[in-house]
Amino acid sequence: MMETFKIFQVGSIEAKKIIASENEPHHHDFEELIIGTEGQMEHFIDFKSTVLDAPFVSFVTRGKVHRVKPIMKDGKCQMWAIRFKSEFIPETTFQLYSLYHDNASIELPGGACFGRLGMLCEMIDDEMQQSSPDYAIIRQLLGAIFTMIESERRKLTPDDKEQLKSQSITFKNFLRILEENFRRNVGVEYYAEKLFMSTRNLNNICHQILQQSVSEIIETRKLIEAKNLLSTTDKTISEIGFELGYNEKAYFTNVFKKKAGQTPTAFRTEMKKLVS
Repeated sequence: MMETFKIFQVGSIEAKKIIASENEPHHHDFEELIIGTEGQMEHFIDFKSTVLDAPFVSFVTRGKVHRVKPIMKDGKCQMWAIRFKSEFIPETTFQLYSLYHDNASIELPGGACFGRLGMLCEMIDDEMQQSSPDYAIIRQLLGAIFTMIESERRKLTPDDKEQLKSQSITFKNFLRILEENFRRNVGVEYYAEKLFMSTRNLNNICHQILQQSVSEIIETRKLIEAKNLLSTTDKTISEIGFELGYNEKAYFTNVFKKKAGQTPTAFRTEMKKLVS
């Protein structure tokens, strides 16, 4: 996906096309939120297949192997698909990873909450149809969608049950500390000390949840913020690198190119073309 953000509907006609096509498990380089309003969806993710009845939501984190098969029910099938790059909501992305890593899909009760989710999707879609969409509005609406989903999720999964998931709690605390400190030039030991644990144990938890080491997660968070700053500000490459704890422009450029596959300058040029 070249765009930073995309939203579209899958209705009965599109669903039939997907059902008839070859649809192998795959992964992608963007985050995806699927909101099902009618029909069913067979979702293969986390190496298991589940059939969900609408209304439901499913969040697919970047890099996860999955496959979606829409299913007609009473002749109907309707879904919203929202796709966005990590840098679109950089302050939220890792929090979503921690919330959905062990429960990608949630069936929700119908009613007022789900109706409002549909309205928010329509508002985002309307904004995207404008000749010059205001992405600040879209970010706020997307944030409201995730806030509403999390509120419903908490009702379905009481906090006392979640407290049993000690690894998830540790990981969420790590992400909270990371969000406060990723711009600083501090390493894995700093985060382990803050969590009163060894670097080995913290690395083990991160590997189990995100299949990344602590240092990889730190660099990924820096990269997401770098992309955000390159896309939304006029700061120089050196200024952005320094803001993220890289004292030398050349080193920042090398790290960015290694992880993103292109230089910061090339990425900025590409983003300007997409939003112009």
